[in-house]
Amino acid sequence: MDKKELYELLEKYKKGQASEDDILLKIKEAPFEDIGFAKIDHHRALRKGIAEVIYGAGKTPEQILQIAKSAISAGQKTVLITRMNAAAADLLKKDSNINFEYDEISRTGVCGTIPAPDGRGKIAVVTGGTSDMPVAEEAAKTCEAFGNEVVRIYDAGVAGLHRLLSNLDSLMSAKVVIAIAGMEGALASVVGGLVDCPVIAVPTSVGYGASFGGISALLSMLNSCASGISVVNIDNGFGAAYQASMINHIK
Repeated sequence: MDKKELYELLEKYKKGQASEDDILLKIKEAPFEDIGFAKIDHHRALRKGIAEVIYGAGKTPEQILQIAKSAISAGQKTVLITRMNAAAADLLKKDSNINFEYDEISRTGVCGTIPAPDGRGKIAVVTGGTSDMPVAEEAAKTCEAFGNEVVRIYDAGVAGLHRLLSNLDSLMSAKVVIAIAGMEGALASVVGGLVDCPVIAVPTSVGYGASFGGISALLSMLNSCASGISVVNIDNGFGAAYQASMINHIK
């Protein structure tokens, strides 16, 4: 149960459509479920506003399936799985009791349904190049799973600045911008100098030898002269999307 569902239950109680026992039962339900190899945090949505997400890397397909089933059984309507491989996706697709979709580019899967956007505005996801798309799609899919409307602006790096400038309307009307780039990571600074909303920079591991697997882009973004930029870890599209969604849902 998340905060929205609890508020709805409280509204029903005020209208006489639910009893105190109904509310107490929901609150008293175990905050986590121990399934041996994992302890599923069923109260995270109530505490944080966003339910637990499954990090697929390092987990077997069977473990991912069991964790997803536990979350669904506890009432979680949207179960996001990041960094999952094709074998895990195939196993979930075979389970007729789960409504599951998998995106090969971002390696993200979603069990259940994508919620209707309820954020205050749009989140723009911008990349320097097409090679940054796996990280960008992880960010975009995560934003959508968290109830945000997403605008994608791909392959708009500083090597051809006119491509970015042709999307100024979308950038300037966004509530948050996620700027994703490898190589020298200059995209975040350029975007940060154009918009009046928070910019979340994501360095990627895309680049030649001296990019050091994304460290060059990371340092460029950390040293940006443009104000209002925060930086997440290398290739961490999920982390950027989580922060962007929190900003977009501030009331």
